[in-house]
Amino acid sequence: MPELPEVEVVRRGLDKWVRNRRIDAVEVLDPRSTRRHLDGPEDFQQTLTGCTVASVVRRGKFLWMELDGLDTPAALVAHLGMSGQLLIEESDAPDEKHLKVRLSLSDLADTPAELRFVDQRIFGGMFLSPLVPTADSKAGGAGSISAFIPQAASHIARDVLDPARSVEDLYLSLRKKTTQLKRAILDQEIISGVGNIYADEALWQAGLLGLRNTATIRRNEVSRLNDALIDVMTRALAAGGTSFDSLYVNVNGASGYFARSLNAYGREGKPCLRCLDNGRESLIRRDPFMGRSSYTCPVCQPRPRRQPRA
Repeated sequence: MPELPEVEVVRRGLDKWVRNRRIDAVEVLDPRSTRRHLDGPEDFQQTLTGCTVASVVRRGKFLWMELDGLDTPAALVAHLGMSGQLLIEESDAPDEKHLKVRLSLSDLADTPAELRFVDQRIFGGMFLSPLVPTADSKAGGAGSISAFIPQAASHIARDVLDPARSVEDLYLSLRKKTTQLKRAILDQEIISGVGNIYADEALWQAGLLGLRNTATIRRNEVSRLNDALIDVMTRALAAGGTSFDSLYVNVNGASGYFARSLNAYGREGKPCLRCLDNGRESLIRRDPFMGRSSYTCPVCQPRPRRQPRA
């Protein structure tokens, strides 16, 4: 599933090509992709038609477009799921095999005319959600100065790169829990935008093991982790995100290449690069974790003496 850097790459592409354009027509080719719009696909089409995209916003992995032209403030939420793609295309471009929703946009010189939602596995979708005030009266997310957020995303914590979030916020949130550190940073209500890949990368960079009990974590350790999360996300964003197959692409269909820079994730049996630089020998190990995997170095990410209950 795409994490913060991948979704931010998509947001920036949409901001360039879609913001300030009117939605002239909407076509739902597969109603399953609008199932979260409880009033049905016909209402989805009718409500969106004639609206203008005022801004494209992201918080964590959540992506939405604030709309002008509605009686009640609302946003078009795009949930990418496991395989969702938002692509900018010319109107005469062939339909993608798994095209689910097509938005025809107002004419703009030298700009593709359609926004297409493509989803192979149909875990994602698009829907309208009312805008509600943010709990802290600050901007809803990246790309907006408005202190509103879709109701569907209002439970999501501020993300790793949000300037309205502080390391003290993270420390206090972690200390309230008695759980494994990796589980905590994957909890989108504690800090949003982090998924399995970047959790492993940040924990490796901070020299902390995901099995660590959050109730015992110290401020200096949270500061290291916070710095690592910001650094990993920033570098991944600069590389266009992480793509292991053709499912994650930006709005122009290009893949990210941060996978080439991973230090822990997916490197089972390979030397730990930090240990190698320090003249030590250790191999990255893989352990099962919540139906997925965790990749760690047994030397520079020491195991805790006591492990919290899962």
